Amino acid sequence: QVQLVESGGGLVQAGGSLRLSCAASGSIFRANVMGWYRQAPGKQRELVARITSGSITNYADSVKGRFTISRDNAKNTVYLQMNSLKPEDTAVYYCKATILVTNYWGKGTLVTVSS
Repeated sequence: QVQLVESGGGLVQAGGSLRLSCAASGSIFRANVMGWYRQAPGKQRELVARITSGSITNYADSVKGRFTISRDNAKNTVYLQMNSLKPEDTAVYYCKATILVTNYWGKGTLVTVSS
C-alpha cells in the first residue's frame, strides 16, 4: 500500500512559480510511473506530466517548456516545478503512482494563479 501526500500549492500571480511535492509513505522505486494530474472546476482530470522508473518524462502540450517533473527515489518524493504560471493553470493538482497495474492517488493540492 502506498499513500501519497501532495504539498506546495497556493496562490501565485501570473508569471510566478511554484514547486509541488508528492511524498510517498512507501518506497516509490517500484512505481512504474509517477505522474501529476490536475482538475480545474467543471473540467475533467487531465495529465500534466509523468516520469517513468527510467526517468523518461512526458508532458501535456499546454505545460511543455514551463513545467518540469522529477523524482527522488531516495526521498520517496516526486516534484513538479511550475514556472511562468498562467491563470489557466489554476486547478487541484493530484499525484499518482502506478505500481504494476495498481494506481494510487493523493488527495490533491490547490494551485490558484491570479491574473
